[in-house]
Amino acid sequence: MPQSKVNILCTRALDMQLVQKAAHKNIGIDVTTFIETIPVRTEEVATLVQQYSLQNIVVVFTSMSAVEAVIMQLNIKPNWQIFCMGGVTKDLVIDFFGNAAIIGTARNATVLAEKIASHEHIKKVVFFCGEQRLDDLPELLHHHQIEVVETVVYMTLQTPQLIEKNYDAVIFFSPSAVHSFFSMNTIPITVVLFAIGKTTAATIQTYCTNKVVISEWPGREQMIDLAIQYFTQQ
Repeated sequence: MPQSKVNILCTRALDMQLVQKAAHKNIGIDVTTFIETIPVRTEEVATLVQQYSLQNIVVVFTSMSAVEAVIMQLNIKPNWQIFCMGGVTKDLVIDFFGNAAIIGTARNATVLAEKIASHEHIKKVVFFCGEQRLDDLPELLHHHQIEVVETVVYMTLQTPQLIEKNYDAVIFFSPSAVHSFFSMNTIPITVVLFAIGKTTAATIQTYCTNKVVISEWPGREQMIDLAIQYFTQQ
């Protein structure tokens, strides 16, 4: 098999079809995960989710991990109005709750909060999140006098690993993965770093001055497409 022209490290699991898509462009992608998400399986959270499932409420998901953690604790399909991020988060919501349950989607938390705030009848939302959730969405909703009830349904653990292979680029999907990666690794200034969203990009910039290419869309496919486009145009 011919050696890849470009080698990329991706810090989150990818479907094999995305790896193969890059390979067709002579771009090799290795996957090494740097964080692990664990659902919160306590009686308190289970009771809360069950209580919410019987209520007609507005629910917010900004990550696939939150959707998965909530679904595994539901015995029925609730009659929720849902706002969620696009990409795989939206796909998971549609698979379980149905497309009709989605009131709005967005590519980042700030835009999602603005969409929620544009519905003047919404005065309260239940935000299913992780313990390291970002402040953007709740702060903006509070600014619009919308009550945010946060329910932590998953935890994020760093799983750092030492990388000895040299790469042309590294792909990050969250600030947590950035912290985990740089806790054990340094990189040459020539390595290009890809980040989902401005917050992840800003986190990268606290560790290095390398070039950062930002994807505004949360999906993995969009990120891989961006990396392919970047290197095929070089």
